[in-house]
Amino acid sequence: MSLRDDANKIIEAAINAALPDTAVKKALENEDFSGGRLLLVAIGKAAWSMAKAACDILGGRIDEGIVITKYGHAKGDIPNVRIMEAGHPIPDANSFTATEEAIRMVSGLSSEDKVLFLISGGGSALFEKPLIEESELTDITQQLLASGADITEINTIRKRLSAVKGGKFAKLCEPARVFSVVLSDIIGDPLDMIASGPAYPDSSTSEQALEIIRKYRINVSEKTLELLKMETPSELNNVRTKVTGSVTQLCTAAERTCRELGYEPVILTASLRCQAREAGSFLASIAQYHNSSEKSLAFIAGGETVVQLKGKGKGGRNQELALSAADGISGLKNVAVFSVGSDGTDGPTDAAGGYVDTETKRILAEKGIDIYKTLENNDAYHALQASGGLIITGPTGTNVNDLAVLLIKR
Repeated sequence: MSLRDDANKIIEAAINAALPDTAVKKALENEDFSGGRLLLVAIGKAAWSMAKAACDILGGRIDEGIVITKYGHAKGDIPNVRIMEAGHPIPDANSFTATEEAIRMVSGLSSEDKVLFLISGGGSALFEKPLIEESELTDITQQLLASGADITEINTIRKRLSAVKGGKFAKLCEPARVFSVVLSDIIGDPLDMIASGPAYPDSSTSEQALEIIRKYRINVSEKTLELLKMETPSELNNVRTKVTGSVTQLCTAAERTCRELGYEPVILTASLRCQAREAGSFLASIAQYHNSSEKSLAFIAGGETVVQLKGKGKGGRNQELALSAADGISGLKNVAVFSVGSDGTDGPTDAAGGYVDTETKRILAEKGIDIYKTLENNDAYHALQASGGLIITGPTGTNVNDLAVLLIKR
């Protein structure tokens, strides 16, 4: 098989291992939902898959439910559950409408009632009731994304500008009990940061929020500044949480598949956090060092990189990571680098990520495409499209960070 065939098999195996169905079913084992009403709220890119798994187990026990997920991520009807799609990574009017519906649904519950709250990555944008004007919230989010702020920093700000984040949704459910099942998309599984922690006590402080604004020089109004000075709930007494799924699953599944394909795999890290371009360059440098190897090697890194937007091109962090490795592996012997988002989407594109090999730079040069200039314009999508390097999976139903792999085939 070719390197591209190997890459496709590794991607498929890793994503399948991280699908939420089995994990949700395991989380719900031995849980008692008898007595009172049972409501379901599922938010995030994997919301539909998580809700479907829960409903398959609980059947008609769920009295009412709502799924709030990204456009194109719902895969059909679920009994007693409304499906609502909304904007990501920037919240839109449908995000706000869907969130209002969820708040309405959990209002007026009794202490005998229960809320099954299913959370996955992307929930921060999809589940939102802003305390400031929509236009300013959008502007602040765009500023943070463009600055290179990481997801934890972005969520620290989002919590204080929202009526549902930072433990506030759990407060709205009181006195009902909330059982939260979380599919982690943040390194280290910080429960107060995943989807901005709508049902978990907040560990961040107002001073940290203000420091992020100063660090990235984010322009905010006086009203926003006052909100950022307010503390969020640091204690919740009506919530129990289980974490299921993480980037570690991606890495271990990739490791297993690489070994089956004849590679000697090494998991470099499951907590990759740096600029996408730096990660790509680093993997290329590893390839250069091991170019004389007589055996097939695979180097695996899971996590979530960031991109600092300088240009006006099209792309995402996984595409930028892959393209940034193309120059360094050019001319080597049977080497490829690919990076993919487990949710099937990378930035505001239809691609999940990108693939490059030792021929990519030559192919692009023949088409008059300069890798350095392309990266400066943040336009990895069109370069990879020209080289046949886009990875298209469609929405996968899960969201547990990204997977980057260097393959050296002998």
